Amino acid sequence: MLAIQAVRTGGPEVLEIVDLPVPSPAPGQILVRHQAVGLNFIDTYHRSGLYPMKMPAVLGLEAAGVVEALGEGVTRFKAGDRVAYNGTLGAYAEAAVVPADRAVKVPEGVSLETAAAVLLKGMTAEFLVRRCHTVEPGQTVLIHAAAGGVGSILVQWAKALGATVIATVGSEAKAVMARDHGADHVILYGEEDVAARVLEITSGQGVAVAYDGVGKDTFEASFKSLGRRGVLVTFGNASGPVPPFAPLELSGKSLFVTRPRLFDYIATTAELDESAAALFAVLESGAVKIEVGQTFPLAQARAAHEALEGRRTTGATLLIP
Repeated sequence: MLAIQAVRTGGPEVLEIVDLPVPSPAPGQILVRHQAVGLNFIDTYHRSGLYPMKMPAVLGLEAAGVVEALGEGVTRFKAGDRVAYNGTLGAYAEAAVVPADRAVKVPEGVSLETAAAVLLKGMTAEFLVRRCHTVEPGQTVLIHAAAGGVGSILVQWAKALGATVIATVGSEAKAVMARDHGADHVILYGEEDVAARVLEITSGQGVAVAYDGVGKDTFEASFKSLGRRGVLVTFGNASGPVPPFAPLELSGKSLFVTRPRLFDYIATTAELDESAAALFAVLESGAVKIEVGQTFPLAQARAAHEALEGRRTTGATLLIP
């Protein structure tokens, strides 16, 4: 089968096409024949070495497809089931074996392409707005990179929960997208002082929570945008890791800063199923709509990484085997 392997750490050029045997599921595993593979920023962190891992390695943590074979003892699925998974390395391939207790069934009302595009990003949005910080009606929230994969879901979900959304984007075209998703206010972070604009919008009160998946370039603005007892959720490093800061800086307004990981919020099968159910519910209700901004053949994963890191993507990106 065709697979994409990072032969060493580095830029997109380290991604190579390889021919690997189709794996057989061990006890407790299922073999999934992929119909679509999700592209995520964490894939670039693995490739670059920001998140160290053993090389060479087949990248990718998210895909959707059909169960082709079952390992011994698997009762959670049967052959032919439509499933999706995230968190198991090796998705950049035509097929993969995954632990049965880390995959979820995809309801008939959700396409496999949508499931592959949304599972990791959507579960990330789910735990961010429902569990890491519970967004409540009337709160004002700040969402960076609001036209991106996670950002566009966050905007829609926060609006569905009754929040006022302040979104930041990098271009006027992306500002239009953020507004279409329901953002109440949009800031072009390359042209405006984000914190000053947030305080202007909120009459000096600041936001209840800032969702920051950008990292180094936006951390200071996120921090300065918080209101009293506000929460800064730094959940990504698109521009690089956040620099060290002194905890004493939090004392001015009794602030909170957290650096959560999705996998700590879906650590058990019960948590995984609950998160997926909440995500699929908002998709089927229409409260959150997923836009696949671009697709690439699996063999062109290098070009997909170049587009993602060059901020030339909008919405979700899929690799198609």
